[in-house]
Amino acid sequence: MNKKLTELTVLIKGGGEVASCVAHRLYRAHFKVCMTEAPQPQAVSRGVSFSEAVYDGEKEVEGVVAKLVKSASEIPWVWGDNKIPIIVDPEATIKDTINPDVLVDAIMAKRNLGTRITDAALVIGLGPGFRAGKDVHLVVETNNTEKLGEVIFAGEAEENTGVPIAIGGLTSERALHATVEGLFVTEREMGEQVSGGELIASVGGQAIKAPTSGIIRALLRSGIQVKEGTKLVEIDPVASKEICYSLRARMRAIAGGVLEAILIRFNV
Repeated sequence: MNKKLTELTVLIKGGGEVASCVAHRLYRAHFKVCMTEAPQPQAVSRGVSFSEAVYDGEKEVEGVVAKLVKSASEIPWVWGDNKIPIIVDPEATIKDTINPDVLVDAIMAKRNLGTRITDAALVIGLGPGFRAGKDVHLVVETNNTEKLGEVIFAGEAEENTGVPIAIGGLTSERALHATVEGLFVTEREMGEQVSGGELIASVGGQAIKAPTSGIIRALLRSGIQVKEGTKLVEIDPVASKEICYSLRARMRAIAGGVLEAILIRFNV
């Protein structure tokens, strides 16, 4: 391939926190980034998720703006405006129109939902569910261990433990998941201070209470229909409100692994 690195087009599947950090890193490295999302995103870390543009038209994360587009014809205009285009396209069919050089599956579903190694010249899978050399060309480790952000050339990433990073000595106690299916309703905002046991929201009329005292670091958008097991809330017992709008070190490490993978393939 004779393209300059800055001419490479990168399609990122997903608009949540991990996908957004990857998009942010690659945008700042001057790649032409485009994102795809579902029609009703369920990102909990909404302060740092470009998927919010699906609801609001635009979303800014640490100085970088994503803009919702309705069709492929709008994408060059958004790039020209120095923004990241994001389109509702859960199957990522836009790839057949823009022909990306790189495709990154950052949906974080813990399983492959349809990404194929033939989708682009370089296909990267994030986390478990992908096998390097079979489903994708390369895998980037997402588990919070010493291997975080490592580029995997053969095999798979580590299995996800499902346990959040410890903050203030707390792990699983900080997060709340839906125990029933139903409509998620809340009047709370990210960054609010809450006390343990205080009402935060409801799902299908069932009360959701704070598991511990702290700030609401992450909170699902109100009015969304959720399934049992959906992550709803995350409490940070020690941080201030600003943390809700800052990309986390773990996500930056994953994004660095994606950038490394692209340079391995194209910087020759």
